[in-house]
Amino acid sequence: MAEANRPEIQLKINSRRGIGTGNIIHPVEIESSPTPFLAATTAGNQTQTPSPFREIKHFKKWFPWLIPSFVVADTVLFVITMYVNDCPKNTVSCVATFLGRLSFQPFKENPLLGPSSSTLEKMGALDVSKVVNDHQGWRLITCIWLHGGLFHLLANMLSLLVIGIRLEQEFGFIRIGLLYVISGFGGSLLSALFLQSNISVGASGAVFGLLGGMLSELITNWTIYANKMAALFTLVIIIVINLAVGILPHVDNFAHLGGFSSGFLLGFVFLMRPQFGWVSQRYTSSYSRVGPRPKYKTYQLVLWLISLILVVAGMIAGLVSLLRGVNLNDYCSWCHYMSCVPTSRWSCDTNPVSCMSEQTGNQYTLTCSNNGKNGTYWLNNPNSSQIRGLCSQLCR
Repeated sequence: MAEANRPEIQLKINSRRGIGTGNIIHPVEIESSPTPFLAATTAGNQTQTPSPFREIKHFKKWFPWLIPSFVVADTVLFVITMYVNDCPKNTVSCVATFLGRLSFQPFKENPLLGPSSSTLEKMGALDVSKVVNDHQGWRLITCIWLHGGLFHLLANMLSLLVIGIRLEQEFGFIRIGLLYVISGFGGSLLSALFLQSNISVGASGAVFGLLGGMLSELITNWTIYANKMAALFTLVIIIVINLAVGILPHVDNFAHLGGFSSGFLLGFVFLMRPQFGWVSQRYTSSYSRVGPRPKYKTYQLVLWLISLILVVAGMIAGLVSLLRGVNLNDYCSWCHYMSCVPTSRWSCDTNPVSCMSEQTGNQYTLTCSNNGKNGTYWLNNPNSSQIRGLCSQLCR
């Protein structure tokens, strides 16, 4: 008989429309509604009983400060790199000379409007020979904070802001920071195992890690999304287009693939949401006749465990292989096409440039060892950086 007088429990669910992902229910924070007390009259006396109304609100929103900090850090490091580069001192001709010491290398040497390769190497670019032979493993991390040029920096930072801020708002700076850095490391690792003749820089591997995390987040939190297939199709198209750009020359698609794969696995580990039934029962179990519900669905826990094992095992195996000097091209003869597909319009030759030099007074004759081209220059006591810059222009 007591149960006949039990007040009815009502749940009010706030849902919102995610950017490009349809309606999403975010049942995390729960507060008592400020609904006025209900009045009941008994034997002429008025008594007040609180309403059992409860409101299930959105997941906690985080203030995004880490991703903008990454953008500022990358921009500052680019300015410092250009200052160290000092094009007017080390190169015969520069682009945007009005910038003085911050002016760019010639277009033939660096079409991205940036520093020389020797400067990038000095600042911490990924150089496999130094990682393996000189034990400079820190380059696997420092290279993701450097950029090859102004165009490179703008493209990566714009992508980072568009993708990263939304993720940091949803999941917080700790999880997204770890996802970004570990994905960048994974991208550097795969790049080092395949591209061992050139240096590599850029945050694109880490940015692709965020894209991979978005995809796995959609999969593992599938039940809280509306318009699931539309969201999945849109995200897959974006990823495919970005990876397709990587087959162009001078683009390190192995860093993209390594970062994306790492981020995809880490998304199952870091971005898993509690299911709605578990959240709602925490505040209605005293009135509910339904048994307790698990916090996560079984498939979420299975994906979490498998992904954690794969990402840890993959990172360890890749790092051990790199330090042993393994070149994965020796075991996969066609894999290089994943980073560059040669056509009649461009070449995929990644061999480092070198030149033969002959001096007669102030006259220097350089002959490119790669393509046989030669050029004559009149220089007054040139330094090694100037000679390397002229050689690089000649061999392009």
